[in-house]
Order: sequence, then structure tokens, then C-alpha cells
Amino acid sequence: MLQPKKSKFRKQFRGKMRGNSKGAIMNFGEYGLKAIGRSWLTPNQIEAARKAITNYTKRKAKVWIRIFPDKPITQKGAGAPLGAGKGDVCGYVCVVKPGRIIFEISGVSEEISLEALKRASSKLPVVTKIVRKK
Repeated sequence: MLQPKKSKFRKQFRGKMRGNSKGAIMNFGEYGLKAIGRSWLTPNQIEAARKAITNYTKRKAKVWIRIFPDKPITQKGAGAPLGAGKGDVCGYVCVVKPGRIIFEISGVSEEISLEALKRASSKLPVVTKIVRKK
């Protein structure tokens, strides 16, 4: 699964998901999956969407993953009382804001690209739309 090799700080605040995203321009592929809503994406969700794309395109398409889960998420133990401090890091997430390109794809026909991205969007908890390079 995706996670950072090392980070400057072990734990982070949860933060706010206000505003629009950077990374709203397609740089690599012909078709892309763009986020319309806001959400945290886990490495399992990103991997499921990537597998859906590669499986449908029969590994003929070039796929770019434009997001990376680098925000640590903490969780307290089951029996921890209130006031026992912040919990241990249990995983990493990627903050996705509106406008963010999540996946880009090229190398296959338009019909295959659109269907592959549609299948990938069904694996993600964020509302998305398919965009085309201008």
C-alpha cells in the first residue's frame, strides 16, 4: 500500500478541507478523473480504483496516479480513557478537495478510457467527473 517512507512529524492535526485544490490541470494523460467533492482517500481506495482501471484496459493504458496518502491518521485503543493523549498512527490518507485530478490515463481508445474511469470512480467515496485534455 501507499505510505510515506519517512515524515518530518509523526502525527498531524486533522485540519480543514476548505477551498479548492491545487493540481486541477491535466499534465500527463488524455483523459482524467477529477474530484468534485471533498474527502479523505485511503491507500486501499486508491489501489482499488487503480486495479479497476488496469483490469479494464487489459494493462494497455498508461495510468498516472496524481495523489499520494501522506497525512497520518491516529486512533486511540479500545480501552483508552478520555484525557489519555493522542492515539497511535493507524494509517495514512490523502486529502482531496474539489478540482483535484486523481487519475490520468492515455494509450487506449476513448470508449475504453471513459469506461475504465467510470469503474474507478465507483470505487472512490468522493464525487468525480471525467475530463478530457484540451
